[in-house]
Amino acid sequence: MKEHLSVVTRKGQMTIPAPVRKALGLKRGDKVAVVVDKAQARFVRADSPVKRTAGVFKGLGTPLTVEKLRESAEKAIAEEARQRVGD
Repeated sequence: MKEHLSVVTRKGQMTIPAPVRKALGLKRGDKVAVVVDKAQARFVRADSPVKRTAGVFKGLGTPLTVEKLRESAEKAIAEEARQRVGD
């Protein structure tokens, strides 16, 4: 495990060293979670809950494509709207 140093500015900011950004796959604008455990802190890429949980549950059939999922969602939304207006 290699140690990378950074300096905390008077505003409490610091630069994440390039090797650390590369190892975490961080790009400009990405969110980073800082996990504090006792006297140590870990930097973790903060992905969305959707990305973190994608593929956790196994389905019974073949997975739907993004297009099919969108089509199914649009149909469900349209059906719900029709039911609300009593059509």
